[in-house]
Amino acid sequence: MKHYADNFAHDNLPSPDLQPDYVFLDLPQFRQPEMLNCVDQLLDKHIRNGHGNAPCLRTFEYTWTYQELYEKSNQIAHVLVEDLGLKSGNRVLIRSANNPMMVAVWFAVLKAGGIVVATMPLLRAKELTTIINCAEISHAICDHSLADEMHLVKSEYLQSVCFYGNSRLEELMQDKPKTFSNYHTKSDSIALIGFTSGTTGLPKMTSHFHRDVVNICEAFPKYSLQPTADDIFTGSPPLGFTFGLGGLVLFPLYFGASTFLLEKPTPDMLLQAIQDYKITICFTAPTAWRIITTKVRDFDISSLRKCVSAGETLPLKVWQDWYDATGLKIIDGIGATEMLHIFISSNQDNMKPGATGVAITGYEAKVVDAAGNEVAVNEPGKLMVRGITGCKYLNREDKQREYVQKGWNFTGDIFRKDEDGCFWFVARGDDMIISSGYNIAAIEVESVLLTHEEILECAVVGLPDEERGMLVCAHIVLKDAAKATDNMKNHIQHWFKEVAAPYKYPRVIYFTESLPKTETGKIQRFKLK
Repeated sequence: MKHYADNFAHDNLPSPDLQPDYVFLDLPQFRQPEMLNCVDQLLDKHIRNGHGNAPCLRTFEYTWTYQELYEKSNQIAHVLVEDLGLKSGNRVLIRSANNPMMVAVWFAVLKAGGIVVATMPLLRAKELTTIINCAEISHAICDHSLADEMHLVKSEYLQSVCFYGNSRLEELMQDKPKTFSNYHTKSDSIALIGFTSGTTGLPKMTSHFHRDVVNICEAFPKYSLQPTADDIFTGSPPLGFTFGLGGLVLFPLYFGASTFLLEKPTPDMLLQAIQDYKITICFTAPTAWRIITTKVRDFDISSLRKCVSAGETLPLKVWQDWYDATGLKIIDGIGATEMLHIFISSNQDNMKPGATGVAITGYEAKVVDAAGNEVAVNEPGKLMVRGITGCKYLNREDKQREYVQKGWNFTGDIFRKDEDGCFWFVARGDDMIISSGYNIAAIEVESVLLTHEEILECAVVGLPDEERGMLVCAHIVLKDAAKATDNMKNHIQHWFKEVAAPYKYPRVIYFTESLPKTETGKIQRFKLK
């Protein structure tokens, strides 16, 4: 007997022999019952426990309590089932900036037995259509402010599109009951599908179970943040990005805390929110931490106690500049859409500036060579990880075999592990530049360049070259664009050779006004290549 009415997602899961080994699930904090709807542990339990009147979702305009979020989610769940014809197992696309209604819709879909596919607000109709066709999405709920691109989507799979923001969804909600009996789902049923970076061609769909959603709340936040119900979270990552989903929704709600949502999280708005609403925990990307550091003296951020960086590696200079300006240590972490959230990080007791950290509770990691053998201390190699979550690509056996090898997840990153078991980022697997026989990590070159007083931002890529194989090429944003001259290029090259190994210096330098970035702040190096 099939569990969902629509079994597309489960029928396209990789076979058990292609899935990673799930270790540590027998630890008490990760042991989940056979039947589990993750919404119960994130939202409903707070109503049962008398926590309903506590603040939950905040914005500059208003605050929702846990009770209000609970009631709105229940009303939307009724709309999904009774008015929009949602069947259990249907995929529902959510298109919105970070706002309370998006969170209510996210919970409602799971309450009703659907599978969430949350997307980034900047995606265009072509990209949305690709996602809808890949996941055979039947329903979409969209913020009316993003309606234009949604109206351009044409797909045979899409049966229903509903808008909110003084729109149809609110009209349908008005007369609905404020209670709802959650769909009785299994802990290893799919709760969400996340699309990996790049939504042209055939993108990769990563799937995560209801138990995964709950278990990551017992992993990174407990290891690195020690949150309490008094904490107020904020940050810039979109909720369509699993880094943002965890940091801005799952973690705060699991612990009964509140979260401050910003639809347009500019550095100034982020700092304003921290100052005015006494934010205690902030999640953002390295590029944002760099900019915020230059503005922080204009704001009172004394309430802030934990700072988290992920999305791409955190340069030591960014960490040091923030620490010098504020006395706060940024917690670096590496996660992946395939793993759902962060699996290597640090806490106050074991943090090493410049290092990513250690495998957190619930995960183990190792560094291996091409043959899969562990390498010596401080030798670079492929990072392999396994634990309570893992890669489950839908309908992509070829990519599943690449990512999961002998039960371990291969993230595509090159790391080294020191004598204390601490992991240090070396390069993305495709960001290693081999020039005249030297292995040069792009991030190493970037880290040196960022220490130059005239350089604001930079990204380093390899350029093909007949003589050397590849050349180190730096795309640089100067603090003062007027200084972008050939003399400045020569100066930077000579300076680099004095402060770092000369063979690593950028033989090609391009000055640019800005670097191409994703919505999550990642530099799009493929565009520079």
